Amino acid sequence: GVAIVVKMQLAAAFETRAPVCKLRDAHCKAYSSFRPFRSQPAPRAAPVHNRARRGVACQALEKYMIDKLGAAEATYKEMNVRMADPEVAANAAEFQKVAKAAADLETTVTTYRTYCDSEKQLADAQAYLKEVQSDPEMAEFAREEITELQSKLVELEKQLKLLLLPRDPLDDKNIMIEIRAGAGGDEASIWAGDLYRMYLRYAQKNNWKVNLLSYTQAETGGYKEVIAQVLGESVYSKLKWEAGVHRVQRVPATEASGRVHTSTATVAIMPEVDEVDVVIDMRDVDVKFARASGAGGQNVNKVETAVDLMHKPTGIRVFCQEERTQAQNRERAFAILRARLFEMELQKQQAAIYAARKSQVGTGDRSEKIKTYNYKDSRMSDHRIKENYDLGKALDGEIEDSIQAMISVDQQERL
Repeated sequence: GVAIVVKMQLAAAFETRAPVCKLRDAHCKAYSSFRPFRSQPAPRAAPVHNRARRGVACQALEKYMIDKLGAAEATYKEMNVRMADPEVAANAAEFQKVAKAAADLETTVTTYRTYCDSEKQLADAQAYLKEVQSDPEMAEFAREEITELQSKLVELEKQLKLLLLPRDPLDDKNIMIEIRAGAGGDEASIWAGDLYRMYLRYAQKNNWKVNLLSYTQAETGGYKEVIAQVLGESVYSKLKWEAGVHRVQRVPATEASGRVHTSTATVAIMPEVDEVDVVIDMRDVDVKFARASGAGGQNVNKVETAVDLMHKPTGIRVFCQEERTQAQNRERAFAILRARLFEMELQKQQAAIYAARKSQVGTGDRSEKIKTYNYKDSRMSDHRIKENYDLGKALDGEIEDSIQAMISVDQQERL
């Protein structure tokens, strides 16, 4: 009975202590209240440079990480102070900017504070272990706590390294997704339509908004080409990993003999950019107007509301007829043109960067076959990371696992 009471007391002592660890000028000042069987206050812990020599706590984090995390915490506090400023609160645009900056840092700061707390708890547990060496049972409990905290610190350090990686400045952008039928004739168009529905379902699962901008339907179903705008939180950060050639192996509905066909469709992910991001010389653009086809009433069929753009330096052509007025179609057409020009420039930069790093992840270039969808084996294979996924779930929009796997590989490469 006494042993059980003592165990409960020790467990309670570990759970209720409330250490605080703050970084100031590369010093980790730890204040200890964990001394269950001692009434006198614990001495203040030594600075980092002394503690490192004794093999305690703060030596786990490298100096560059401590500097960056300290700066992140200071900025986070500053952003919170600014949000409480009446002048900032009165300016909606400024408040949104400050709030986003604070939100971007919140996970990093919270993880860092958890690391500091765990680090302090480890130092307390190690000190307590020395005091109870004569009591085997108490010493065993302390060792278990030390092992658990050491494992926790290793995981937290890994998280902090990932959180300190520089973010892609385009990750928060909305995108335009362009899906084109590739090799395979009519079956390729049907496959392009299947891919569009897959991304539409994935967008719905993420509460993203999808606007169909332009499309060319195939006679047998599906699309020869379809362009859509996707709006939401961190759209580009996820869908940028879907850029490339998607290959399908299946028996087409039009195949009478039951032979398996291989068809492809290309997916391009273009971050949406403002006019200030891409400057278009109007002398390089040939603008034509035409009558729109399809539904829309007498106006679109009798008035030249469709817009046909040709960018002469690159040969990029954009045809837009989905809106009811010429002005709206013109605006959308130029938005698509800006996105395509930006994507071309982005691909040039990525090619140079990834070639220098000899990256194994891939650039997302359209010439790369990034995935194969095998209907016979009910399998979706990602060739970049050599992983397989359930085909049925993937086509239903459940592609989050494959996207997160690519993000993880990219993070490890950059580490």
